[in-house]
Amino acid sequence: MKKIVLTGGGTAGHVTPNIALLPALQAAGYEIAYVGSYEGIEKKLIADFNIPYTGISTGKFRRYLDPKNFSDPFRVIKGFVEARNYLKNYQPDVVFSKGGFVSVPVVRAAASLHIPCIIHESDMTPGLANKLCIPVAEKVCCNFPETMKNIPADKAVLTGSPIRAELAQGSKLAGLNMCGFTANKPVIMVIGGSLGAANVNKAVRDALPKLLEDFQVVHLCGKDKIDNLLLNTPGYKQFEYIKSELKDIFAMADVVISRAGANAICELLALKKPNILIPLPAASSRGDQLLNAASFEAQSYSIVLNEDDITTNLLVDKVHELYFNRQKYVEAMSRSHQMDAVNTIMSLINEAANKSHTQ
Repeated sequence: MKKIVLTGGGTAGHVTPNIALLPALQAAGYEIAYVGSYEGIEKKLIADFNIPYTGISTGKFRRYLDPKNFSDPFRVIKGFVEARNYLKNYQPDVVFSKGGFVSVPVVRAAASLHIPCIIHESDMTPGLANKLCIPVAEKVCCNFPETMKNIPADKAVLTGSPIRAELAQGSKLAGLNMCGFTANKPVIMVIGGSLGAANVNKAVRDALPKLLEDFQVVHLCGKDKIDNLLLNTPGYKQFEYIKSELKDIFAMADVVISRAGANAICELLALKKPNILIPLPAASSRGDQLLNAASFEAQSYSIVLNEDDITTNLLVDKVHELYFNRQKYVEAMSRSHQMDAVNTIMSLINEAANKSHTQ
């Protein structure tokens, strides 16, 4: 039996594509293990799938001054040693990394043991963690054609992002029942990522009285971000985070308001959900969400709003514009060809594992 180690973490976006690969890996007969941080979100998300999990030390790579810049390198070195010892003992045929800072010691340790590594870059431009992994990777999977020019030509493969098959199998009725909504009023889904998005939450809640005149709103607002003053508002339902029922929320949603993280928008594309993207601004990120959103807007998949420009009237107007033109966005997304990521990535994994087996 061939063995694979999956790694990636820090946010749900660095874990859910790995989860999307699990059924295909299991069907292909792989023995699967996961390496993440000691107590990161990846540990919680993987727990549902009975996959052996190993935690290692990890630190963050920062481009700015921070006292932890002096201690985190030692955490990374410790993580490298822990990952190398684990991999040496487990002897996987291949490592697949979805990125995040925990992936760096794992990928680097695997490379030092001559274990082939395939990594996935979700964003338009590679993040710092993946930049540190690309030199030792066998192949680098990408979501956007524009990314290819930033990666060595012999490594770059345009795959799209693996999407969990069950997301397309939700029940609209189950979603309506869970939220206590009626079937005769359209639904807006608001999602800001696993950690939530405070400014998006505020913009939506400020606009809530006007939005609720014509829509029902289900709001995935992030950990500890529920507004208790709005708990009994008719037509408005809040959740910190949704796991298994997410498919039903998607099935129920007519339009979506979202951040522009690459995995999130690839799910919207796969599910053909008309959407408004509010990318994380450059001041509080490396600007990748702005690029992701611009690409989707250029392909007529999304309406994009800059966070700094949002007013209640603008948000309400754009939601109405999106809803009344929703079929146009569905048709544009239906023409996309980035829909077979799981099979494309599986072929790369099999090729690397077979090569490892014959060495």
